Formats: sequence, structure tokens, C-alpha cells
Amino acid sequence: MSTNIQPGLPGLLSATALPATRTAAPIRLLALTTIPVGSQPVAVAVAANGNAYVANANSNDVTVINTATDTVLVPSIPVGTGPNGVAVAPNGKAYVVNGGSNDVTVIDTASNTVLVPSIPVGLTPASVAIAPNGNAYVTNQNSNTVTVISTATDTVVGVPILVGAGPAAVAVAPNGNAYVANSSSGNVTVIDTASNTVLVPSIPVGVGPLGVAIAPNGNAYVSAIASNNVTVINTTTNTVVGAPIPVATQPTGVAVAPNGKAYVVNFGSNDVAVIDTATNSVVCTPIPVGSQPFGVAVAPNGKIYVTNQTSNDVSVIPPFPTLTSISPNQGPTTGGTPVTLTGTNLTGAAVTIGGNPATGVSVNPAGTQITATTPAGALGPATVTVTTDGGCASLVNGFTYVLPVHATSLTATPALAKLFPPHVYFPFLTATLKDVVTGLPVAGQTITFSTGSQVLGTAITNAQGTARLDETLTFPLILANGGYDAKFAGTGTLLASTAHAGVMAP
Repeated sequence: MSTNIQPGLPGLLSATALPATRTAAPIRLLALTTIPVGSQPVAVAVAANGNAYVANANSNDVTVINTATDTVLVPSIPVGTGPNGVAVAPNGKAYVVNGGSNDVTVIDTASNTVLVPSIPVGLTPASVAIAPNGNAYVTNQNSNTVTVISTATDTVVGVPILVGAGPAAVAVAPNGNAYVANSSSGNVTVIDTASNTVLVPSIPVGVGPLGVAIAPNGNAYVSAIASNNVTVINTTTNTVVGAPIPVATQPTGVAVAPNGKAYVVNFGSNDVAVIDTATNSVVCTPIPVGSQPFGVAVAPNGKIYVTNQTSNDVSVIPPFPTLTSISPNQGPTTGGTPVTLTGTNLTGAAVTIGGNPATGVSVNPAGTQITATTPAGALGPATVTVTTDGGCASLVNGFTYVLPVHATSLTATPALAKLFPPHVYFPFLTATLKDVVTGLPVAGQTITFSTGSQVLGTAITNAQGTARLDETLTFPLILANGGYDAKFAGTGTLLASTAHAGVMAP
């Protein structure tokens, strides 16, 4: 496929018919922080000092952002023409790839000044990554090569390495292999950075791969803009893992956080998908960002920085939340149970239990604890989910709904004796059980009658909630003890209750 590349835009965007963009975005809780930068920001990288370096393709400069305060530290550092890639080496140098002037500019991140204005590379360089050996690997889209630069001397090492067609992105795995996403040939080339030779010429992926990142588990995640998916490659065996992971529209940049969450920028749908690299599945709903997002990077503080080309700003996504516990972990199906949730990065969270929103949600200033009240729910276990603008976290079956437990009241009538004629006694002891919450009689429950230490017997409540026990033979014992006791032992939904009745002798 031939490419007709514009500065700041990887060639496939202008050379390939892409699906129509969608404008609707998922509803989020809060508006993300946005930071104005230069014109047409395309790429971003974060230095060890916490500063983010944004390559602005149309204004031919780099904006520096303080990720601690999310404010612009340096509005503009002039570089070459059409900067569209950036990476920071361990020695503190930022390497800016200039797609329009076919060179690389080196910035000192300590002083934010240009160290080397221009290192010539191939035609239309698009991205750069730093290997453990200190070399920078630059993809040249229109040369179909990768140029190697020594970050110690800022000079080109050897000859360009031939890869696939339209190399657009590159990432280096911990084992030292560089993974080059070739946008026009739809594959990934693997380079051995120890020898700077091609180890694997072609690993087929989706159509138009534009982004690649390495996860902590060693897998490479490759986004394909025309396939709307992400391919996973095992960097140990250099084979594809499972089926491609569907994302939203026109995925471009990819970055993986230390917690294993992969952030995939969807250029066409103006949002970011989050993939859990432990399960290779998309989690939560996409996170809306600015207009036509392209690049993404993770800061040491856990925040995610996304460049938005046509809104000329950077969106800041909060760190991904975690959820570790809920207490208490059960309550009645009627809801109304106060609960406390613990975790991290919970600021601005909404809470659902069994898919229903909790009420009275309050988060402490540290973002580590939530208090809320449970909604009504179906009997049985329910999943607890917290959602923030950084993502979502769940405790599967973390809360159990049980039938509501009501208090009961038990009333007993006094034992009676008829003195005339002698020795004729009232024949029954009676006790009536009611549900205090509903005010209704409770039928079908066992009432135990006793006097002193002697159990007289049991009876079942009728439709009026009344249990009756024959006392004809036991009245002398009741009379000797000054009355009797009635007891309801309780059930899973009704609390126990007792009553005492004396003796009346008319």
C-alpha cells in the first residue's frame, strides 16, 4: 500500500478509507482535566522526573507538562518540522521524531533545552523507542526502515534495518527485542537489538497497525486502525495469543500501565478503551477524551496522558481504581444497609450493587474509602462495582442480599382459674405473635410454653397469630410458679421474642 503522509499524521490515516467516526460518547462521572498545548499534538512521553513531553505536529514544537500539577511547564520548545513521535531515554534525553524534516531532535529534560537540533534519519519518521542497551529505534514510514541512534553519542549506529511496509510504531520488550508495527503491510517485524538484525520478519496482525506497547507480563499489544482491534503477541515465542480484542473505532496509540491495564486510544470515537492484560478483555466503558486523540503515555504517578489532535490539548485520565473490600458484606433485599468500601483511586466514584446505584455515596479525601447505602436488590450474591473517570473495579459477588429480618412482639394472656365449682380451670394458655414492622399477625410459627424450669408444651400460631396450649393438667404447676412464659425462637427473617403472663383467679 502506498502512503501519502502528512506531517504529524501517520500515513494510513490519509491513505486508507476508514470507518466513519462516531460522535456519541459514554457518559462519565466528571469532566477530565484538559491541558492546552500546541497545534495538532500527536505524541506524548513521560520522563523519569515526571514531566510529560508533547510533540505538536503543526506548531513544530514540544510542550512540557508537569504531571504533578497538570500545568504547562514550558509552552514551546522548537524542534524540527512535523514532530509526531517522542521517547525519553534513561539518561534524561528526550528524542523527538520530526516526520516533516526527516530527522530527530534531542532535548535535555533537566533543562528543557535542545541538545541536538537534528539527527538525520529515514523518510517520514513516525515513532521512536529506547532499548535497554541505550539505543533509540526510529521507524521511517516511507523508507520501510528503522534507524538506530546511540543515546550516548547521539549518532546513527550502522545502517537502517529493513522492516515491513510503512513502519508506524515501535516498542522494546524487556528481553531487548524491538517490535515494529508496519501500518501498510499489516504485520509486526521483530528486531534483535543486541545485533540490530531482524529476528522475525513478519507476525501478521490486523489491518493498519499504528500502535504497539509491551505489558508487564511480556506480551506486546498492537492496535490496528482499520480492523478496530488489538492483537496480542507473546514476546517469548513471538506468536499471536488468542483472538484479536475488539475495541472502538480506529485505534491508534497504546500504552500499558504498571498495573497491567492497557490504554488504547480510539481516534474515530474520541475515547480510550482499557484492556486488562491479565485476561485480555476490555474492562469498563470507554473513557471519552478530546477530539481525534492519537498518542498516549502513562506517568509515574499513574495518570494517563492522551494527545487530542484537533482540540489541541491533552486529556488527563486519573489512575485506575481498585476495590478491596466492602463491610458489612450482606444486608436485606429491601436495601438501606450502610456500607464502607475500601480501595485506591476512588475519588469521584459512583457505586452500584447488583447493577443498581447506591445512595449517599461519599469518598474520603485520600480516595481510599467510600461510605454508601445499599439499594434494594435481588435475593442472593451481587457484584459491587465502583466507577470513576479512570475506570472501574468490582468485587464479584461481594455483597449478599438476604431476606429482611423483622422484629416481633409476643403477648400472652394470664392463666385463669374458676373457683366455683371447685377445681375447674380455664382450659387454654394463649400467646399471640405479631410482626412489628408490618403490624400483621404471624401464622405458622412455633411458640414454646414453660413455667419455672418446666416446659409445658408447644403450639403453632394460627391465621390470627395465636397459639393455644391446653393447661387443664398443668395449672397447679403454673399456679405454683406464679404464671408462665411464652417464647418464639425466631427465624432467618423474624427476630425472637418472649412474653410472661401471670395468674388470675376470679
